[in-house]
Amino acid sequence: MKTQVFNPYLPSYEYVPDGEPHVFGERIYLYGSHDRFDAAGFCLNDYVCWSAPVDDLTQWRYEGVIYRKGQDPVNQNIPADAPPQRLLFGIGPKKPSDLNPRGVHALWAPDVAQGPDGRYYLYYCLDFLPEIGVAVCDTPCGTYEYLGRVQHADGTPLGARQGDLTQFDPGVFVDEDKQVYLYSGNAPMRPEQDDGMHHSQVMRLKPDMLTLAEEPRPLLPSVTESFGTGFEGHEFFEASSIRKIGKLYYLIYSSVQSHELCYAVSSVPDSGYHFGGTLVDIGDVFLDGRTEEHAVNALGNTHGGIECCAGQWYVFYHRQTNRTNYSRQGCAEKITIAPDGSISQAAVSSCGLNHGPLEGEGSYPAYICCHLTAESGAAFSHPEVMKMDYPFLTQGCDDLEPEDARAIRDAEDPVQVVRNLRDGSTIGFKEFAFSDLTQIELEVRGSGCGIFEVRTQSNGECRGTVDVHDLGAIWQKRAGQVSIPNGVFPLYFTYRGSGSVDMKGFRLIKQNRKKVECE
Repeated sequence: MKTQVFNPYLPSYEYVPDGEPHVFGERIYLYGSHDRFDAAGFCLNDYVCWSAPVDDLTQWRYEGVIYRKGQDPVNQNIPADAPPQRLLFGIGPKKPSDLNPRGVHALWAPDVAQGPDGRYYLYYCLDFLPEIGVAVCDTPCGTYEYLGRVQHADGTPLGARQGDLTQFDPGVFVDEDKQVYLYSGNAPMRPEQDDGMHHSQVMRLKPDMLTLAEEPRPLLPSVTESFGTGFEGHEFFEASSIRKIGKLYYLIYSSVQSHELCYAVSSVPDSGYHFGGTLVDIGDVFLDGRTEEHAVNALGNTHGGIECCAGQWYVFYHRQTNRTNYSRQGCAEKITIAPDGSISQAAVSSCGLNHGPLEGEGSYPAYICCHLTAESGAAFSHPEVMKMDYPFLTQGCDDLEPEDARAIRDAEDPVQVVRNLRDGSTIGFKEFAFSDLTQIELEVRGSGCGIFEVRTQSNGECRGTVDVHDLGAIWQKRAGQVSIPNGVFPLYFTYRGSGSVDMKGFRLIKQNRKKVECE
């Protein structure tokens, strides 16, 4: 089997959401936040970088930690009376490492650009603080050093002056004329949340990459001002990311729906944007008219950007795991820019960065699923919402670093698995190039007693079954005969039975063909 790349495209133990992809030279570099698995807050780990050759996206390389939260002066000399970290979604810590130490702020979604001087500039916010920090490095993935705060002309940090809007999720763009544009802000999801301090904004920077060349100006409409704009139902929420394609500027953002990335288009970088559409949604909501009630995955926020590698454009985004919003993983899908500049919504898949469909034989981990639903569908990714009523992605060990022995084995023995497949649960993978497939072997465990029905459409004809009786707590392999036509199809497994089943992976096997019928 030739080398392939799956979604998520980084190792199963790695949780890098808010991914901003940038091509510098002959490599694509992935910058993002860094979640700590099973934590009680967003982005608790330091910034890391991964990269790949632009002509081979199967070969992602860990570049190491590029910026530590302790490098920012705000996270130094913490006073004894510093307040505890703000908790969200009613989720509290189970152990000390589930939160940063008291007074230490987390590094939220960043962006990077190469400045007019050739150096690389990292822009970030420290969780709920209203200012933008900047760090600089001579190379795309070296050790960044703290430079300062984005500031007004008089040196006052942006966000600290009375009347300044809250800064959030900075996105930076250097145009062909070397003018630097900075995008920032978040906005209310509902009109009653509007406090006047949160909005989409754009500003120009001086060549020092720190100082405002102009005061920030409003950009995309919020939910309180969208009537008649074309943005209705998809208003700006957060996550500004900017690219230029041809003569058009594309502003990628997370909408008030939160689980989708949208795009807006303009002929200039800092005004006049009109709504383009949905780029990707982690539950395939809006695709072919799908509603939230029929989402194919657990819902929660997503954030990302777009980039072109070797002539192909991709949208990078993140998915939810572990029944929280705090263990997010990066995924990507191919997109096509139409002659009129429009982009159709991409479907979530298991093979987004791959050269094509996955090969229809060999072994695959269960965590590359792109469809994971209970009999009743999907839910918001939260332990009190999902409880143990829905299947979910998780791992059976604490947060890992790439140097850890368990992480090194991840490529052959992934730490992430699918848990809690109950009667009517469906796990799906998209898509494979099948040829003469006759048998599927599942690696499973649990209290379940039943079968998995195999299909090439989520509600289509049953193509075979796999018996999963008498499992227990140790991983077991169970095989069944299937009759799948040759061609490119998704693959779905629906559990029918009692108890619950966890899935670690599956193997597609070519043997002498037999026609099988479902019982």
